[in-house]
Amino acid sequence: MLDTLVRRDLRVRYAQSAVGYLWTIIDPLAMAMIYFVVFSYIFKRSSVGYEPYVLFIIIGVLAWQWFNSSVNETSRALLAEARLVRSTNLPRPLWVVRVVLAKGIEFVLSLPVLAGFAIYFVLRGDTTIHYRIALVPVAIVMQALLLVGLGLLLAPVAVIFSDMPRIVRILLRMGFYATPIIYGAHAAPPALQTVLLLNPMAGILEMYRAGFFPEELNLPAIISSGVITLLTLVVGTIVFRRLESAVLKEI
Repeated sequence: MLDTLVRRDLRVRYAQSAVGYLWTIIDPLAMAMIYFVVFSYIFKRSSVGYEPYVLFIIIGVLAWQWFNSSVNETSRALLAEARLVRSTNLPRPLWVVRVVLAKGIEFVLSLPVLAGFAIYFVLRGDTTIHYRIALVPVAIVMQALLLVGLGLLLAPVAVIFSDMPRIVRILLRMGFYATPIIYGAHAAPPALQTVLLLNPMAGILEMYRAGFFPEELNLPAIISSGVITLLTLVVGTIVFRRLESAVLKEI
């Protein structure tokens, strides 16, 4: 059933598009090309000490797009499908999980764009591929679990507290700069590095980047991300179960 919901979500998203699923490649490719032109030809020197900076930032932005879109949509998951949530006997957490998986599939389909730029920079001799690239699947699984936990926490709260989706959008704008996307955790001031340990996306991004920027890998940050991810999943599950009956009355 989850597979059916995910397929339905992807079909609806691209049904009216002339090129359909190709947008999962076109959109990140256009974004990556913009960064490539800006940081290769306009601002030729990296101000954060990571080279090639274009590859560094593309990895961060692609992962953040999955995070941002999933949190936005999971916070409205029950409201958006209110009729089906009421009228079907499906386990209601599935409405959150299907958003995370659908967005995750879009993220995975965008990885060939990243691979293309990585090969380009490797052939130029600007970087090498480190064995720690094997951590990418771990990062994907950890990010998916984190997003499910956040979705289970936010979706029922958004039904009861209607301003929650707007608050989430504001927090996500702030979160972009509080997450090492356009800068590396090692380049942050010491005080901020301590704060970043509380941001689960910091350790996840380090795993994504470790194959090309092995110096980014920070074991305490990864352990912290893993612990916070599990706590988020547990808390989200508890909150969802306790608010489920109240949600059904509201929608």
